[in-house]
Amino acid sequence: MITPEQFDTVAGQFDFLHRADASAVKEFQQAVTYARLPAGKRLFSEGDSAQSLALVVAGTVRVFKTGRTGREITLYRIGAGETCILSVNAILTQQPLPAAATVEERAEAVTIAAGVLRDWVHRHEFWRQFVFELISQRLLKVLNLVDDVVFSGMDARIATLLLDRGRVQNPLRITHQEIAAELGTSREVISRILEDLAGAGMVRSTRGRIEILDAGPLEVLANP
Repeated sequence: MITPEQFDTVAGQFDFLHRADASAVKEFQQAVTYARLPAGKRLFSEGDSAQSLALVVAGTVRVFKTGRTGREITLYRIGAGETCILSVNAILTQQPLPAAATVEERAEAVTIAAGVLRDWVHRHEFWRQFVFELISQRLLKVLNLVDDVVFSGMDARIATLLLDRGRVQNPLRITHQEIAAELGTSREVISRILEDLAGAGMVRSTRGRIEILDAGPLEVLANP
């Protein structure tokens, strides 16, 4: 159960709740739980049964897949006003989760039990609309990821990552292993390409830190 103040916080991030009538709002307040999730917490692992759905109101959750070799690739991140489409699908189909998720930045969320979510999707049009919109948005992001993996070279993908992160923080606080896990490759490949970028004067790479020195050539590399 959450308080009216907590509901206002959630509704401020999830517009679809404004389409709910008073009885549905009351039902929502009574059924969900407000949770504070520390960084590093594993929310679920691949193969788990989906027990609940988290609507994130603050922080960041990383959803990723681990291959047979142990390498990871980030599928997407969930921020404020978002939730996990893989969890929704697993709940509605009652199939195991096909990926894992951990809290990347300390998060706050409301959690909805799986059985309750299935009931709401059956009974409430605004929940069904929310789920369909979510599927559409995430499908486009996953297709973009597939496009990057299949059609873009690793150097272009690294350049794109550095430019995206560099708009928020430069130098970037990130390790070669973290980049490898993000892009689904080995640390050795990342180190080799970063060495080439450093040799060309685009970046300076030190332990746990990468500084963008010349964004122009990186932009060209990212958009061949």
